Amino acid sequence: MCYAFDVVRERTKGERAVRRTLGIAIALFFLVPLAPRRPAERSPDEQTILADFAEALTIIDENYVEKIDYESVVKAAILGMLHTLDPHSNFYDKREFARFRIEQTSQYYGIGATIGARNGKVYILAPFENTPAHRAGLRYGDQIVAINGESTEGWPSTQVSERLRGPRGTAVEVRILRAGEREPRTVRIVRDAIPLPSIVNAYVIRPGMGYIALSRGFNTTTDEELQSALAELQAQGVTRLILDLRSNPGGFLEQAVRVADRFLAAGQLILTQKSRTGRRQAERQYHAQNGNPNLMPLVILVNRGTASASEIVAGAIQEHDRGLIVGEPTFGKALVQTIIPLPFGTGLTLSTAKYLLPSGRFIQRSYLGLSYHSYYAQRRDTEMPAQPQGPGFRTDTGREVYGGGGITPDVIVPAVTLTREQSALLGPIFAFARELVAGLIPGLERYRVPGITFRHVLKPGEYRITDEVIEAFKKYLQEHRSEFRLSPKTVDENREFVRNYIRYEVVTAAYGIETAAQVLNEIDVQLLKAIEVMPKAVELAEGYRQRIAKR
Repeated sequence: MCYAFDVVRERTKGERAVRRTLGIAIALFFLVPLAPRRPAERSPDEQTILADFAEALTIIDENYVEKIDYESVVKAAILGMLHTLDPHSNFYDKREFARFRIEQTSQYYGIGATIGARNGKVYILAPFENTPAHRAGLRYGDQIVAINGESTEGWPSTQVSERLRGPRGTAVEVRILRAGEREPRTVRIVRDAIPLPSIVNAYVIRPGMGYIALSRGFNTTTDEELQSALAELQAQGVTRLILDLRSNPGGFLEQAVRVADRFLAAGQLILTQKSRTGRRQAERQYHAQNGNPNLMPLVILVNRGTASASEIVAGAIQEHDRGLIVGEPTFGKALVQTIIPLPFGTGLTLSTAKYLLPSGRFIQRSYLGLSYHSYYAQRRDTEMPAQPQGPGFRTDTGREVYGGGGITPDVIVPAVTLTREQSALLGPIFAFARELVAGLIPGLERYRVPGITFRHVLKPGEYRITDEVIEAFKKYLQEHRSEFRLSPKTVDENREFVRNYIRYEVVTAAYGIETAAQVLNEIDVQLLKAIEVMPKAVELAEGYRQRIAKR
C-alpha cells in the first residue's frame, strides 16, 4: 500500500486523490471486516498482491496508447474485486455515494416529479405534492424538450432525471411542450428537498380491509410511516390488512426489525445475524420488543423483487404463523452490507454478515459460478419451480417452509405479464390520453383534467372509460397509423386492457401516480387473491392470539 502512494508523488492533485482512493479500497478489501492490522502483519501473499496491483497500474499509466480515465479505471478495478466476493458488495463513486446516502434519508434534491420515456421522448407523468414542480405548474404530459438550454433529444429518462437533480437551492431551467401548444415554454425551478417515502399507497381497499404498499425500500422513516398509516386506516374502521412488499429492494436492517416488531409479540425471534469480529464468528439475535403488537389478520404480498429487509419481515411473519404470504418466491438475499465511507466522497457497501430467519432458515440463493449480471438476470428469467426448493424447516405450528433461495409464499400466484400486443399499445395509449386530458379529443371534453389533486382515494365510478372513448382511441390510431402501426382490430382484441390503461393514464393526470395505482390494483391477480384468502389469515391471527395469550 505504501508503494501505491509513492508512485503518485509527481501526479496531479486529482490523479493523486483517485490513486489514494484506490489504495484505501484495496486495503479495505483485505482489512474489513477483520481487525485492523499494520502493514508488517500482512501475509507475504497479501503484500505481493498489493505491490503487483500498484505496479500494473503504473505500467498501464505510463505505456497505454491513450491517456487513462483514472476514475473509470479505479471504479472498474474496485467493482471487479468486490464482485468476486459476492454480488451485493459494491463501490460507489463520489456522485453515486452522495445520492445513495441522501436517498437513505427518504429524500433527494430536485424538482419533485415522476418522469418517464414514452414514444422516444421524455415526459412529466406527475408532480409530487407541494414540490417545486407542482408549484411551477408542471403537469401530466408535459414533454421535456430542453434542460438549461440543452436539448434532450435522444436522452434516456435516466439522463433527464440526473440533470433535473442538483444541490438544494440551485435553479434549473426546464423547457416543456404542452399538449395543444405549438411553442415550448421555459419554466425556471429552484430545486428543493423532495420526500421519498417508503409507503406509496395506503387506503381502504374493501370494507374493513386496509391496503398498504411499502414499495420503496426500508429507509430512515419507514417504521414511522407504517405507524402513521396503520393509525389512519384503523381510524377508518380497518380490522384486516394487506401489506404489499412486492418489488421492495430492502434497506436498513434496523427498520425491518421495527416493522416486524409491529406485528409480533415481545420476545419472539425476528432474525439471527452472523458475522466475523477479528477471526471469530460473532452472533447477534434480534427479538420483538413490542408489548402491544398489532394483531389484526395480515396478508403480505411478495414477488421476485422482494429482497433483503423485506424478506426479513415476510420470513418472520411466516415462521411465527402470524400472517399469510401470497405471490411469487422472493429474490433470496440474506447477506447484510455495512456502509463504509471512503475519503474523497466515495464509499463501499461490503457484505459483513448473513442473517438467518427464526427457524434457522438461510434464504440466500446461490451466486457461485455466476457473473454479477447473470445473478440478477437469472431471477428474472427463471421460471418458478413447481415445488419449493432447498432444505425444509418448521414454523411455530409445524408448517413446513424451505430455505435455499428466497421465501416460498404460502399461496403462490404468478404475476400476469403483458403480451407483445399489449406492450405495443402502451405508447399510443399514453399519446391518446395526453390529448384526452388536455381536452383535445372532440366530443370527449368532459375528460379534460384542469389540474392535479393529491391524497385522493379513487371511487369506483370515477373516470370510467366508456365505449365512446375506446372508439375515439381506434380513430386516433387510424389518424396516427404511420407513427404507431396498430390496427383497430388489436384494440378490439385487447378491449378491457385498453379500457383499464386509458383510465390509469387519466387518473394519473387527475390524482397522481399513487392514486393511479389503485386502478391497476382492481385487476391485479395477486392482490385479488390476497383479498380472497383473507379468511385464512383471520384463522392464523386467531391462532396466534391464542398462543401468545398462553405464554
